[in-house]
Amino acid sequence: MLRFTPLLCRHVFANSVHNRRCIAKDHMLPNEYPITLTTFPRIGSPGVFTEPSYPVSGPKLRSQFVPDEIANPHIRFPTLAANIRSRRGRKVQVNVPVFRDENTSWPWKDPTVNYDLHQWPEDDDVRNGAAPDNFIHMDAMAFGMGSCCLQITFQAKNITEGRQMYDQLSPLGPIMLALTAATPVYKGFLADTDVRWNQISKAVDDRTPGELGEKPLENDRWRIPKSRYASNSTYISTDPRLRPEYLDPNLVIDQNIKQQLLDGGMDDRLATHFAHLFIRDPIVIFNEDLEELDLNKTDHFENIQSTNWQHMRFKPPPADNSIGWRVEFRPMEIQITDFENAAFTVFLVLMTRTILSFGLNFYIPILKVDENMETAHARDAVNIKKFWFRRNPFPVRPSRSAASRPGSGANTPNSSGGSRSRSSTPPTPTGPVEDEYRLMSINEVINGTAYAKATMQNGQVNGGNEKNEEEEFPGLIPLVESYLDSVNVDVVTRCELATYLDLIRKRASGELWTTAKWIRHFVATHPKYEKDSVVSEEITKDLVAAVIAIGGEDVDGVEEMVKENGVVENGNAGRSNKKRKGDSGHTVLEGVPDLGRLLGRFIRR
Repeated sequence: MLRFTPLLCRHVFANSVHNRRCIAKDHMLPNEYPITLTTFPRIGSPGVFTEPSYPVSGPKLRSQFVPDEIANPHIRFPTLAANIRSRRGRKVQVNVPVFRDENTSWPWKDPTVNYDLHQWPEDDDVRNGAAPDNFIHMDAMAFGMGSCCLQITFQAKNITEGRQMYDQLSPLGPIMLALTAATPVYKGFLADTDVRWNQISKAVDDRTPGELGEKPLENDRWRIPKSRYASNSTYISTDPRLRPEYLDPNLVIDQNIKQQLLDGGMDDRLATHFAHLFIRDPIVIFNEDLEELDLNKTDHFENIQSTNWQHMRFKPPPADNSIGWRVEFRPMEIQITDFENAAFTVFLVLMTRTILSFGLNFYIPILKVDENMETAHARDAVNIKKFWFRRNPFPVRPSRSAASRPGSGANTPNSSGGSRSRSSTPPTPTGPVEDEYRLMSINEVINGTAYAKATMQNGQVNGGNEKNEEEEFPGLIPLVESYLDSVNVDVVTRCELATYLDLIRKRASGELWTTAKWIRHFVATHPKYEKDSVVSEEITKDLVAAVIAIGGEDVDGVEEMVKENGVVENGNAGRSNKKRKGDSGHTVLEGVPDLGRLLGRFIRR
């Protein structure tokens, strides 16, 4: 895990990220590289995929496909895996739909599954239907928690701001997941999905058959609709714009815990949030934590909090620390290059400043956020899918007549003797909730309706609103740019930030491919690919070599690649697919879009 603190300066931040890659490389062997792929394409495939190699089906993971040694040796991690398996009564079932290509056999059966293995009782799982046709089957926590991602933790000035950021960033989660899609290959096969989220969800799903609804409730208290790794299930802010209709009416909570929190002075919304988290059992407890209850520590709370892996996390300060209130944004996929990771990080930081400065409102029903998370898994979702999003993000201003009434608060003097132009508390929305949101393309969400219509490419969904052609959404990037205008950013910094925003803009419009699309194209045009959905060892070797070459370049190095090789956009290059030696000595394929070249365009000024 690499951690860093962002600075809003391109060369400072992007090179800071790159320096951490260099530090990591310094601690590795000459033939080891810190590649930033979400998953290694052939983890769990037959044969050798680790060095040194170890036998599978060990006593801790009991996996057909990966050895115990692949997990962190700290006792927490094998214990997590064992306890999840024990609580479920079987191994986890991570089934990903396989991509059906021209020569893919159909129905497709995962050829790596061993139905004759009898090492452990859980080996019966596959004989009992755990590996259905047309799905890539995986059976261990490592296939999910072995993924890499880009997570950002924001510092809030107080609890109120933290709760506001948690709520307003929640609807952005699926959008950013689709924008950063980077996971099209599992266990040596092309998948029919582009992102990792559901695979991790299944890899740590500890629900019993009763909680899943497969059997009657006997020893369990509730049916639980989601894994403990899932999208958010509720909102938590005290914002008056948070309507009851946005909440899940069937949210499962522990009523006893909620009542204790209410009795202790916590408000209803936050008490509901924590009472929902605490429907889960702890899955790892250290013996020393049971010997004595230390009320000066929050270990038992964090034990539950840290194993509820939702796409947003609200992080209260520890009892013995003054770190303050924090919010963690968790859905984004890791990107191949440091520049991309820096761009998405800075964009999210700017979004939080824009939301807070303008009082933006992105509320939609939480169940629509769930639906969007599922939509984000589709192949090339950024271009071919639409997502539910709020029509009007701007705060509602009081009418002139309301503003002139005595006691309206519209002209109440502030502490400095001036007057506020609008009420400090936005009014609660009225009217049907269904009128507050509609389906939009990601291009429209990020760039605005006008830009989306102007840049729509072949194969993309319509960027506009078919029902009301007059209605336009402003776009998140134009909102960020308006915020930057309002704070008088100097010209140099503004130009630096524009390079990041350009990348996000082009990714949303389809002019710049997602990592997942680039990987799919690399595989599809490889001379050894047989159009059978199989990503062989040779293809994987060439793919990883290309990723090492691209990801190892610093910001200026990528720019030099552009000067030497030109720019390839959207894959529109020759398709000779001849092998050549790159500058780094790695084998690369001519005719395959070079991600480094693509990115280079957006770091030049």
